[in-house]
Amino acid sequence: MPHRCSLHCILPPDLLFKLARTGDEEVRESALRALSLDHTFRQARAVRAARPAPAPAELGGLLAGVTGGSPQRFIYDEHESEAHVLGTLVRSEGQPPVADVAVNDAYDGFGDTYKFYWEVLKRNSIDDRGMPIDGLVHYGSHYDNAFWDGEGHMWFGDGDGKMLTQTTKGIDVIGHELTHGVTQYTLQLVYQGQSGALNESISDCMGSLVMQYAKGQTAEDASWLIGADIVGPLLRPALRSMKDPRNPNPHGAQPAKMSEYVHTAEDNGGVHTNSGIPNHAFYLVASALAGHAWEGAGVIWYDTMRDPKVKPNAGFKQFAQGTLRAAQQRFGTTSGEADAVRAGWEGVEVL
Repeated sequence: MPHRCSLHCILPPDLLFKLARTGDEEVRESALRALSLDHTFRQARAVRAARPAPAPAELGGLLAGVTGGSPQRFIYDEHESEAHVLGTLVRSEGQPPVADVAVNDAYDGFGDTYKFYWEVLKRNSIDDRGMPIDGLVHYGSHYDNAFWDGEGHMWFGDGDGKMLTQTTKGIDVIGHELTHGVTQYTLQLVYQGQSGALNESISDCMGSLVMQYAKGQTAEDASWLIGADIVGPLLRPALRSMKDPRNPNPHGAQPAKMSEYVHTAEDNGGVHTNSGIPNHAFYLVASALAGHAWEGAGVIWYDTMRDPKVKPNAGFKQFAQGTLRAAQQRFGTTSGEADAVRAGWEGVEVL
């Protein structure tokens, strides 16, 4: 099933395939290598997904005594290994910075993400029960990707310098990937078609908010770019743009409204492509409300993630109706927030 063993990579497979077809020999080799490693991880996840999951009682025992307000971060150096194991533990929670900048960037990015979810949304880590977060840096040789593996680990490649650079540099990228974990423990969106595009979009929305919160930015100040700090010259200025989905970089155009929806069999039905539609809706809502986007659009989207009426196979319309319901319940049926949500989804032709 798509949502059981999909790998949530920041650089999507369809874009890697495109660069493998059109890039020079060096880029082609890097893209194919990344695709090969991604595929290997997908196979490993499929095998693990078939194993029995720990019973709730067991999980409760493991997390007994964990209180909110402080992350539990562990950063490992993979030494360019391609093995699916933890490398050398180089920094744990509370320890001072080390000489390796990638280690410190991952540690700080995890902290920024935890702080956002705890202070803004009152969520205690990814599972809301204090889950420890492992960061695995320097995975593979110049590996062009970063991803959340669904089991408490985020893996970081160092990039080839053309497609991606050091992936630990992106606060929004870290927020994006860890939010896949939050979705895993809330909505459990099926990673296919519109529900899969929503899965990707929610990660972009929250990843952008993690960066905005860390930098104290308003909706007007924010760039609304995803991955601007990790892209190389081939993909500048960013991987995606929530403000202008059609023009993030020369290779990654997305639709901005439903009349532009891309019907494809690639990338689980275009989950990284069609996410541009709900991304742009979020941008329109946040821009209409102005100020700090996490105070309006952010809490509305998070309320929707926890709404039992929104199902794992939700399409854009069902999710949009959920955000409108959340806005009305939190801010009032005739509130400016509810009006902005309705107008935002109308602006992308969903409502």
